[in-house]
Amino acid sequence: MSTIMAFDFGTKSIGVAVGQTVTGTASPLLGIKARDGIPNWDEIAALLKEWQPDKLVVGLPLNMDGTDQHVTRAARKFANRLFGRFGIETLTQDERLTTVDARARLFEDGGYRALKKDQVDALAAALILESYFETLYQ
Repeated sequence: MSTIMAFDFGTKSIGVAVGQTVTGTASPLLGIKARDGIPNWDEIAALLKEWQPDKLVVGLPLNMDGTDQHVTRAARKFANRLFGRFGIETLTQDERLTTVDARARLFEDGGYRALKKDQVDALAAALILESYFETLYQ
């Protein structure tokens, strides 16, 4: 069993989720504010210390045809920085439509009031992680 933490990268906000390989499920944690894609690294360090993940997964924003978006490069850079700062294996995972799916699920559960940015980002991170788990079991 290993613990994996996932990030839904954004230039203004980064969603965070955590999950276990034994169950293949993920739970949204929170959204972290970012400035031009740079988070407060102390917040990330505190989360890593608390959850002690064995691996990190960063959502890779791609166009529907699989090509890079303008933010794809920044997400890869964020993944590289995570590995460089903390030395934890860091992978990227296709995140197409996860934010759309997260918004739809939150809206279904609580209407417009449920569509808070940090909740959407955290749920999108959980969906990215569950997508990663699906690739492990194929």
